Amino acid sequence: MMNYDYDIDRKPIHKSLEKVSIAEALKLGDPSYFNRTLCEVNDTAVRISVFKRDFHWHSHENEDEFFFVLEGELELEVEGHEPFVLKPREGVVVPRGVRHRPKSPQGVVLLMVEPSSVISTGN
Repeated sequence: MMNYDYDIDRKPIHKSLEKVSIAEALKLGDPSYFNRTLCEVNDTAVRISVFKRDFHWHSHENEDEFFFVLEGELELEVEGHEPFVLKPREGVVVPRGVRHRPKSPQGVVLLMVEPSSVISTGN
């Protein structure tokens, strides 16, 4: 696996019956890129990803990913498909095994829902 300069922490910040605040989560890292697991529901992670850059091409062989834009705009390039341009309150599921690359030169705040086993940088 390649080493990328990403600030990623997969340990859940909140447990069951703890209030989750997106405003507070936005203070947890550098806005050029960070990814935090807000909480887990069963075997599913609810993550916040904040970035203002391009991510690398990657895939997740065993897991689907749901991207949902809270703020900003995301261009999601998907191999073999026209890119998605997602604005606030829009989302898309990327199926397992499909190579993709999130991009946001202007900055984006994403809510992501995916199995807890997902490694954000892909396999």
